[in-house]
Amino acid sequence: MASVNKVILVGNCGRDPEIRYLPSGGAVANISIATTSRRKDRNSGEFIEETQWHRVTFFERLAEIVGEYVKKGTPIYVEGRLTYRKYTDKDGIEKNATDIIASEMQLLGSRQGMGGPGGDEGGGGGGGGNYSRPAAAPRAAAPTAPRQAPAAAPARQSSGFDDMDDDIPF
Repeated sequence: MASVNKVILVGNCGRDPEIRYLPSGGAVANISIATTSRRKDRNSGEFIEETQWHRVTFFERLAEIVGEYVKKGTPIYVEGRLTYRKYTDKDGIEKNATDIIASEMQLLGSRQGMGGPGGDEGGGGGGGGNYSRPAAAPRAAAPTAPRQAPAAAPARQSSGFDDMDDDIPF
């Protein structure tokens, strides 16, 4: 029987990425993503917001992209897998940690600061790029249109970036 270990997060980056490099030269980026859920309290009837923090690690080219474009507060979509590890802290106490190893990332929100023409006033929101790890290249090379409903594609409004010939290297 097959098994699946997949996590999808949509949230906001809680701090600027920490970038470091392995001895092999590969980049590693760590961020924290905050996700918030709302629920109604049974006793008081008031809405309660609960925020969860998730540690996310990116490798290779995806880590470099995160280091360049993600900042504290950036809305972000991440796909990856859960990993669990144990470590001993500086006081000698053994602790457990849960991390997400990212395989795909998409910047959400506006293209502010992304080099678009004329800023994004009245631009209709837009969105960031869709990035995948090189290991997922066969999947990432496929057009992204199949993920959208076929009926929605023709009715989509132009964001002003459709015919832009950019020189971003990814």
